[in-house]
Amino acid sequence: MALFPLPDSYRQSLVSVGQGHQLYVEESGNPEGVPVVVLHGGPGGGCSPFMRRFFDPRRFRIILFDQRGSGQSRPFASIQDNTTAHLVADLECLREAMGIEQWRVFGGSWGVTLALAYLATYPQRVAGMVLRGIFLCRQQDRDWLYTPGGAARLFPEQWAAFQEQAPPGEGDLLQRYHRGLQGEHARYHARNWCNWESVLALTSVLPPGEASDDELCMAMQETHYFLHDGFLSMSLLEACAGMTLPVEIVHGTRDFVCPADQALALHQVLPGSRLHWVEGGSHSSSDPLIARALVDAVKRLEKRIDD
Repeated sequence: MALFPLPDSYRQSLVSVGQGHQLYVEESGNPEGVPVVVLHGGPGGGCSPFMRRFFDPRRFRIILFDQRGSGQSRPFASIQDNTTAHLVADLECLREAMGIEQWRVFGGSWGVTLALAYLATYPQRVAGMVLRGIFLCRQQDRDWLYTPGGAARLFPEQWAAFQEQAPPGEGDLLQRYHRGLQGEHARYHARNWCNWESVLALTSVLPPGEASDDELCMAMQETHYFLHDGFLSMSLLEACAGMTLPVEIVHGTRDFVCPADQALALHQVLPGSRLHWVEGGSHSSSDPLIARALVDAVKRLEKRIDD
């Protein structure tokens, strides 16, 4: 199934959610349609128009927003009053403000982490979910990304460069990058940080230099969240275990950002989930194999809910 044509956004707004934060929100598709909220990755990744293309704009009210400190939300790149509990509360604030009783939740990577945290807190508000590139944010999942025993073994030359370019000082790689992102060379360090993730996602690596705003947001949010264990008070697998809502899980067999054991572990604790492996698929939703699988997953979810 091909992606849907890019629908125009019919409403953009800044929604105040407390502690001085304003979230950038945009809506597209059918204003009277089935509401679906899209949770971007990162943390700090921000949303993009491409994310609208997984949904039939005649059927869905498509809601995209930038999480705190991400994208066009304000204040820019802020990590103040920015935890998973805040993000979950923001989601509920948006739902209430939009007059939505129940919605579909669509998320990828860190968006999966947030989707599960929201589900654990407000299960009655979620009609069903499509989840891509499962990231549970456990210690072992973060270690895979940022310690020598993980993905570093698959990409040793790029890992060596990532280490060599790290800010000087005490502490492990995560601590040093987090500290460097507060200093005068923040954008240089943000570019190196994001390039390592691009290596694992099999997407384009940019030349050394100063990061864009989007890269800076991503690097600052990721180091902030990962240094604090994702601000999760308990295991997401435990928090959501046994929930029977329909869930479509999509995971690529060449996803080097999020190893496949996370997808299987989630599937095993959600009785209403179906796990779909995408042979040759990588991590990014822009991977054509993953993108097509996501369009199909949305259709399957709708059929399950309608039946």
